[in-house]
Parts: sequence; structure tokens; C-alpha cells
Amino acid sequence: MDPGRCRAAMTGDPEICAPDLVARVERWMAADPDPAARAELRALLVAGDTGELCDRFSTHLQFGTAGLRGRLGAGPNRMNRAVVIRAAAGLTAYLRDRLADVGEPPCPRVVIGFDARHGSRRFAHDTAAVVTAAGGHVTVFAQLGPTPLLAFAVRHLAADAGVMVTASHNPASDNGLKVYLGGRMAAEPADGVQIVPPADAEIAAQIAAAPGAIDVPRSDGGWVTAGASLGEAYLAAAAASPAGLPRSTAGVAAGGGDGREALRIVTTFMHGVGAALTLPAFAQAGFTDVIPVPDQREPDPDFPTVGVPNPEEPGAGDHAFDLARRVQADLVIASDPDADRCAVALHDPRVGDYRMLTGDEVGSVLGLRAAIVHSVLSGGGSGEPATVASSIVSSRLLPAIAAAYGLRHRVTLTGFKWIARTAGLVFGYEEAMGYCVRPDMVRDKDGITAGLAVAEVAAGLKARGLTLLDLLDDLARTFGLHLTGQVTASFTSTDQIAATMARLAAHPPRELAGSPIVAVSDLSEGSFGLPPTPGTLWTLADASRVIVRPSGTEPKVKCYLEVIEQVPSDATYDDITAIRSLAARRLAALADAVRI
Repeated sequence: MDPGRCRAAMTGDPEICAPDLVARVERWMAADPDPAARAELRALLVAGDTGELCDRFSTHLQFGTAGLRGRLGAGPNRMNRAVVIRAAAGLTAYLRDRLADVGEPPCPRVVIGFDARHGSRRFAHDTAAVVTAAGGHVTVFAQLGPTPLLAFAVRHLAADAGVMVTASHNPASDNGLKVYLGGRMAAEPADGVQIVPPADAEIAAQIAAAPGAIDVPRSDGGWVTAGASLGEAYLAAAAASPAGLPRSTAGVAAGGGDGREALRIVTTFMHGVGAALTLPAFAQAGFTDVIPVPDQREPDPDFPTVGVPNPEEPGAGDHAFDLARRVQADLVIASDPDADRCAVALHDPRVGDYRMLTGDEVGSVLGLRAAIVHSVLSGGGSGEPATVASSIVSSRLLPAIAAAYGLRHRVTLTGFKWIARTAGLVFGYEEAMGYCVRPDMVRDKDGITAGLAVAEVAAGLKARGLTLLDLLDDLARTFGLHLTGQVTASFTSTDQIAATMARLAAHPPRELAGSPIVAVSDLSEGSFGLPPTPGTLWTLADASRVIVRPSGTEPKVKCYLEVIEQVPSDATYDDITAIRSLAARRLAALADAVRI
């Protein structure tokens, strides 16, 4: 193969695709411990596939606040054993240095979990082998499990770090590592939370300093295996209500009754790992009519019945909706493959079919539940108020609920690495279907306990002949109707994204959808007490809001929209139906305006 062809195949930039490509591939192969990966690269060399080799070797997977995530395959810009082993070596060096800095023996305690994706078990055992060989004390899941179980285990086992092998809701071609710090590495409220700066950069520096070839220790033992007792501990914690509050109060606080046995729930796990804990959690909570989607219940790393296993994506819930129609389910609860997200759907007479609630709608229901529960806990007294949190792109309804019930509200940057480290947190959410309803046990989004909490509220409502939609209408009467949506623009380069954001910051529009923009906040300069983050926020005269920010994981710019309509306190069902239609038209007009 002529390495010079690489430049023609790509951009022509020698810094991106250098003439020494073949030599770099050969050096990588010599250091790669995986014979299958070496054979994969050899086949690409023999075939002369310069474009593919350039893509794999023009850069390397970046370790950041989400850990590592990328396509499976051989080479530095893919997820594979060589990349995982180097990442494990860098993380271990970081932990040892941090422990030594505080006078502790450099023997980190690490817990490692893995889901059902291709390569997950192998990557988990390679990580365990590296940490064990460096003197660490390692606990590894005996079987595949969900991300919330790993986040729970970090706190439950007082681990210094947790590593979850997962790519969450990404396509089947991907995998990744998610890193948490706890124990001696992080005090409350950050114990058991995903890493944030500067830890990510410090770990990345240690990975970069790792030798090119790392000997792989034997990976068939030397660590503790976490068996069924870890899952049992999670379920016991999930069954215990916060601060000893009776479950009957915590479960139906927003409903007023107990209709658990009568509530029919369809669940889907989208070929992920949620079933093993979700179904027992519902059973022990008294939900006896829970029907999983049969062909999506068992783990399958190829996700054969869903294009992208993300409950936010159109069509992802089709199988669950079909089953719900047949059995006339009261509720549909869906989790993504690693069970950290939770989606909720139910039959909506206004549309004549089942519809997925937005993340903000579910967040408001769970926020109200948290507010009522902690009002009961405090007895209406003047003690230290609890805190709820939501990301800056989430609806403004949660702050209004919090104020009405005497709770503090904190706005955070996007991502649970920020939400979950809020001091005094009793509930946190982000609009992307992530909810933390039990921060005392899991300092991360947890689709299992969130789904259980939603079901408890729905059961209480059903006992009164009501549904979650009635509760949402009541929230609209009290706080106004908040309707949210999103517009996404895709780009081919990060330069285009940067230019777009710079243009919007320098020359924001004067009006959108006929309403003047009355306030502009440049989030990159720090706003609302938050650290600087890329993005801009526009507030309109009609109380609508638009936030434009680049995606942190994809070459996209996202626009988060919210419109508010006032609703009379005595508004009837028909009144609210008309107001919802008006709000939907306003939201559509706003979406059209930002697309221009």
C-alpha cells in the first residue's frame, strides 16, 4: 500500500494523515495484546484500505468527563482492548498518585461493572487485571448489570473509583468506559458521582504518559467477584423510603391512594440489562401486573428490534406501544440498554393513542413528588430546606414547584456529573430522560428507581380515577402550562459549529416567532452562577426561552425551546385542551423560527 494515497483519500493535510501511516499501524500492532485486533489491522493493510486506516489512526479516543466512548474496532481511534488497557493504566496511576498525596497507601479500591454490549465483559476483566496488578483491591460484577448498580456499588462498597463498561444508548457498534470517584477520592456530595474537571484531564494525562506497550496481566482472577448480594443490597435500598418515610406516603404522595395491584404496566428494556433488577423492584413494591415486551426483555448486544436503543428516538417505543394497546396498559415504562434512563408513556385521549411524555413532563411529576414527600418529612417546619436540581436546558417548571413547597432549586450545567453533586439534593433531573430520585443510594440518573417512583404516583392517581395527565393538568393550573421542545442542526466539522456559536453570540436575532428578544445571556461567559459553558440563552417578551448550545458528544448544535401559557385555576379539561393546542402552535412557530 502506498501511504501517500492516504492524503488523497482524506483531506490532504499531512498532519491528519501522515506519510508514516503504515509504520504507525505496524507499531500499534506490535504493542496490541489482542490477536484478533492485530489480524483486523493486517487485513486492512493488505486490502490497502487507506481511508479506514486514516480514520483509525488520525487521532485517538479522547478521555473526558464521560470517560471513553466510541466505535468498536482496532486502532487508537476505536474502542478495543489496547485502548482500554491504557485507560486502565492511566486511571490506576491517577488513583495511586492521589492517594499518596493525602498520605494513604497507594492501593485503590475499585469496583467494575459491565453491560451486555460486545466486548464489555472482556474490557471489564482487562481493567480489573491492570488495577489488580498495580496493587489495587478490585471488585468485579459476576454478571452483566446496569449502570445504576455500578453507581450504587461505589457508595455501598466505599470504593475509591468505579468503572462501568457501557455505551449507554449508543448504537450497537459502540462501547465505552464511564468513571466515578468515591471513597477516599471524593467527599459528599461528590461521593459516587461521575468525574468532572480537573480529574478528567489529569487521568487523560496519565493515559498519555502510559507506555506504548503495556503487559497484560493474567485476567482470570485476583479480584473479588460481586455476586447476587450486590443486587440484593440495591433492591433493599430501593425498597427503603427516604429517611424512613413510610412507603405508603412516599409512593402515593402526589396521588392520594394506593392502586398498585390494579395498575397495568408494560415495560421494555430495549435488549439491555434492566430486567434483572427492575422486575424484582416492581414486584417487591406491590406491582403485580407488569408485562415486559417479550422480544426486548433479554440482553442482546445487536439490538435487533430497535435502530438506535434510545427511548428518546422516534420509533424506539413502537413494540411497547403495540403491546400496551393490546393489553390496555395504564403505563409504559422504558429503559435504555444500561437502564440509567427512564421513559414514560400512557394513553392520551387528546391524541387518541399512547404518547411518550417528555423528559420535562416526567421531571415535573417526580419533582412534585419529591416536594410533597419532603414537605411531609419536615412537617411544614422551618428546618433546613431540601434541594432539587435541574440542568440549565430543562424546563422552568421545577423551580416554580420548589418555591411553592419551600425547597431550594439549583440550576446546573448539563449532565448528571453536575446535577448529582448538588449539596442537599433530594431530586434532580435533566430533560434527556434522566432522573435521580434516590440520591441517598445512587448519585446518578437511575432508570430503575425513577420508573418505580413514577409507577407509585400513577398507582395513587388511579386509585382516585385519575392519571398522570390529570396531574400534569393540575400543575398547569397552578404554575402555568410549560411546553418544551428541541431543534437539532447537524454539521460536518467542529469549525462550523464554533463559527455558528460565535455568530449567534455576536449577532443574536431581535425577535423570534413575532416576539422580541428582551434578554441575551452568553453562557460562555458564565451565567446564573454557573461556570462558563458553550451556549447562548434568549428570553423573549412572551416568556418563551431558547437555549442554543453545541452537543458535547456529536457534531450538532441543539436548540432547547420552552413556551409558557397561563392557565386559569378553574380551567376545565376542554379549556386546557385548547390552551395546550395554542402552546403547541407557539412552540412549532418558535421551532420554525430557529431553523432559519
